[in-house]
Amino acid sequence: MTVKRIKPNIRSDDFEASRHFYRDLIGLGGGDGLDWILFFGGGTREVQLSVMKLDVKAGVHPDVSIEVDDVDDVHARCVAAGAEIVYPLTDEPWGLRRFFVRDPNGAVINVTQHDE
Repeated sequence: MTVKRIKPNIRSDDFEASRHFYRDLIGLGGGDGLDWILFFGGGTREVQLSVMKLDVKAGVHPDVSIEVDDVDDVHARCVAAGAEIVYPLTDEPWGLRRFFVRDPNGAVINVTQHDE
């Protein structure tokens, strides 16, 4: 199993203020997305920050997204260890297979695998 990227997810109810801050003040590119999530970055997938309202499907805000090459393996290890699964392993219509798990500190981790 390989980790492909790790990306923070900032919660926001004011996308215009977020665009201004991350694009105009911080200097990140992007600021486009969907009605519930914006993506900012530096030109590569590996450098990305998401700003989102409450997750549209899960109804829970994930603090961090970790993209892996085998989400089923990570899910099985989390379940076997008794970790709290906050959102079940799901094939999303936008091309992700993912689940949410709570880490020992209470953070919600969105573990994803993109369709390749």
